[in-house]
Amino acid sequence: MVFSSIVFLFIFLPSFLLVYYLINPKYKNYTILVFSLFFYAWGAPDFIFFVLISMILNFYIVKVMYKTSHIRPKQMLLGLSVIINLGLLLYFKYANFFIENVNSVILAAGLENPVSWTKIALPIGISFFTFQSLTYSVDVFRKVHKPLKKATDYILYILMFPQLIAGPIVRFNWIADQINHRNESNDDRLLGFYRFVIGLAKKVLIANVMGAEADRIMALDAATIDSTTAWIGILAYTFQIYFDFSGYSDMAIGIGRMIGFTFPENFNNPYVSRSITEFWRRWHITLGSWMRDYLYIPLGGNRVKTQRRLYFNLWFVFLVSGLWHGASWNFVIWGAYHGFFLILDKIFLLKLLEKSGKVFSTIFTFFLALMGWVVFRIESFDTAMIYYGKLFAFDFSAIPFYNDPEVYAILIIAALFSFITVTKSGLKLQHMVFYADYSEKRKLVMFLLVVILLVLSVSAITTSGFNPFIYFRF
Repeated sequence: MVFSSIVFLFIFLPSFLLVYYLINPKYKNYTILVFSLFFYAWGAPDFIFFVLISMILNFYIVKVMYKTSHIRPKQMLLGLSVIINLGLLLYFKYANFFIENVNSVILAAGLENPVSWTKIALPIGISFFTFQSLTYSVDVFRKVHKPLKKATDYILYILMFPQLIAGPIVRFNWIADQINHRNESNDDRLLGFYRFVIGLAKKVLIANVMGAEADRIMALDAATIDSTTAWIGILAYTFQIYFDFSGYSDMAIGIGRMIGFTFPENFNNPYVSRSITEFWRRWHITLGSWMRDYLYIPLGGNRVKTQRRLYFNLWFVFLVSGLWHGASWNFVIWGAYHGFFLILDKIFLLKLLEKSGKVFSTIFTFFLALMGWVVFRIESFDTAMIYYGKLFAFDFSAIPFYNDPEVYAILIIAALFSFITVTKSGLKLQHMVFYADYSEKRKLVMFLLVVILLVLSVSAITTSGFNPFIYFRF
């Protein structure tokens, strides 16, 4: 069940909110938990009991760890928790990948007995589930926050349906106090609804249109397309992945706010970045900060004796980040690509871009991000190389606006909203919509706008069978 489906919009979410708002406050967490369990079971019925058992086991391991006074047993219990959680991720997400590569090596060596293997299904949201479980264990070990008292509260934290399948990654210490003590106001419910609908519109009205065009072009034989088609295809995907993922984050933040939770922001106009370093402060913010605090800093971060070790830490983190996105070599290459430019930033590129001016550095960084999306989108390395060649073959033809004007209109709108905050007026508009206090007049204007967006979004969903969820595999 995805947020942009008719079932979610007209059955699940209204039913949940109706029960949640009417029920006795002491049962509100149980309401979220029951609906979250149903939400997960809807998408992965074969895994729900397995997931519950693993969560209950981790809850009690951490509870014992917290009560243990000696450091060695505490470290052993933390290690056990980490092994269990990472073990689940490695098994479900990467076992197929590992066996496929082992068999490739066996066949390349001329042997005739590859490893037999039954394909493993991927549970939804496994990466987000694992990262949040790890933050719980590590935050309690570091004494950042006390553990939760009830297993049901822990399961609620992990499986809360707004952020379960696509994030943002919500760290335990950010949300622990909100689980049992949170404020709910009518303003929060209204503003949460606004944020949800804006996210829905980004996903349905922009990302889906861009996704359909990207899929159409990527399905063509890369060797036969011209440069115009290649550029339109990768631009469409570049805007699809941004509006799809940021739209989901907006919807999650909006639902959370409607029920009193404050989830962290996950995107901050990444395509206006002036370097790859800045890009990763703006793109999938909760993943970047998680990698920094739970992997990069424990490796030594910037506080290392040699520049070589610093560069290794950066590259290793981004190789892991690439692999986190999917069990395929193209994601590893994508992570290495970004790690390479982060290292160049450290060596000389940041200073060079600062001197080059805002316009050039923004265009250059967007170009680098766009080039990275080619190998991210196309799993076959050979096909990706052909696609890169077509981008720079300078074999341009006229853009066929007349064939599908909707695609090109949405492409222009996507570009406009991606870069609107490069101006002060654009920043001001964003602040007014997402962060400023609303006057009664502004609430009315926003309500009318949101209703229009909701009607357009629902119309688009009902008239189109194309409604992909890019981050399902992540």
